[in-house]
Amino acid sequence: MTGSGQAWRRRPLDLTAGGTAAGEVPELATIAVGAVDPDEEDALWLTTTGFLTPTTLSRLDLDEDGATTSIERLKSLPAYFDTTGLHVEQHFVASADGTRVPYFQVSREPVAHDGEVEPAPTLLYGYGGFEISRVPAYSGGIGRAWLERGGVYVVANIRGGGEYGPRWHQAALKQNRHKAYEDFAAVARDLVARGVTDRAHLGAQGGSNGGLLMGNMLTQYPELFGAIVCQVPLLDMKRYSHLLAGASWMAEYGDPDDPEQWEFIKEFSAYHLFEPDRDYPPVLFTTSTRDDRVHPGHARKMAAQMIDAGKDVSYYENIEGGHGGAATNAQAALMQALAFEFLWQRIG
Repeated sequence: MTGSGQAWRRRPLDLTAGGTAAGEVPELATIAVGAVDPDEEDALWLTTTGFLTPTTLSRLDLDEDGATTSIERLKSLPAYFDTTGLHVEQHFVASADGTRVPYFQVSREPVAHDGEVEPAPTLLYGYGGFEISRVPAYSGGIGRAWLERGGVYVVANIRGGGEYGPRWHQAALKQNRHKAYEDFAAVARDLVARGVTDRAHLGAQGGSNGGLLMGNMLTQYPELFGAIVCQVPLLDMKRYSHLLAGASWMAEYGDPDDPEQWEFIKEFSAYHLFEPDRDYPPVLFTTSTRDDRVHPGHARKMAAQMIDAGKDVSYYENIEGGHGGAATNAQAALMQALAFEFLWQRIG
């Protein structure tokens, strides 16, 4: 609003105005704005980050009509990996019920080999719960350990998250939980259909609620993936509400002690969906002895029954770190390195 007595007006934020930051704001980025001084001037702090762009703080000046007059880049975090040849795309795919599901893809231009595109090692990441949005963000670890080595990184914005507000979250609650898993599977299939990768070179990763997502990819869609990383996961949905913080999540998943609700919960309880005679992709489980949110028993039990059935299982349990799985930066780096090296050995 400009001037006393005038009404509020909406207008797009112009990020192409002159100044040192002009042209440096990526198209597919996460942007946050805040007033420099809401009482004294029409200027905004502009914070941007993206898959290939370190978090940057700029000052954006507006005229009295709300139009951008200049953007001045003030400071940014350091760059940790070489982005040469990398680009970010957004794609959409129809899920099983026809819902259009978006996903981000970070990759290089495909390289032709003998007239064909060689499938690229591709890591598909997802969460899909608690109205948490997965938006573009800079990660030096992913950049150095995956992208620089030639991998493709994909983030699936499946239902259960908050990317499209409360309705996107509520669309995958309780008896509709399967919709989140159908969304993720649809993205996996689309990556193969578009020629980005193939099943043998496609890996998936997720933690916590995303670990439950990975458990369901493992047990319901094993034919889609070459390897899976399942971190600090929920997996036994019959007992989850009796373990640590589990009772607080019944609005998300349902009450397994209610026989009527168990009828739909058991359809996404990965521990109970495991079939010893079925083929599964290699899987890495990671957890923490001191996880005070999701009990490490979920990962222990799932790994044990799969090992007993002769499946390809890797398991790592850190003795510190809570739900983050690591208590220090060194431990966090080790956990990331384990996951990426497992993937390179299995799908690289």
